[in-house]
Amino acid sequence: LSSCSDKAAEKNQKDLKEMKIENSEKTKKLRHIVLFKFKETANESEIIKIETAFIGLKAKIEQIEGFEWGLNISPENLNKGFTHGFLLTFKNEKDRDLYLPHPDHKAFGELIQPYLEDVLVVDYWTN
Repeated sequence: LSSCSDKAAEKNQKDLKEMKIENSEKTKKLRHIVLFKFKETANESEIIKIETAFIGLKAKIEQIEGFEWGLNISPENLNKGFTHGFLLTFKNEKDRDLYLPHPDHKAFGELIQPYLEDVLVVDYWTN
């Protein structure tokens, strides 16, 4: 009888652990960080055009769950010339993977190409 209850307790613990993992995965968000370093020749109106176009992707691509952006204000002087940061949030990798080849995202990539010296992209799951 003792071994049966031990096995039942182990199964309950395993089930509970699996439920916690599953719930944790549901609450995690996929973050897509994009940093821009503009060419010195890019003027203010061109940069504003790019900011506006990037902001507009949220309305055009339904897989983007969240979007925020801002300018570097760090006093550490470690930005290596990257001035603009954009943070996109996706529910899962599937949504991110639909965003990447999306025609509006591709068109945005073509728009920014002449003005960017460098871009840095990092994706991660929130903890």
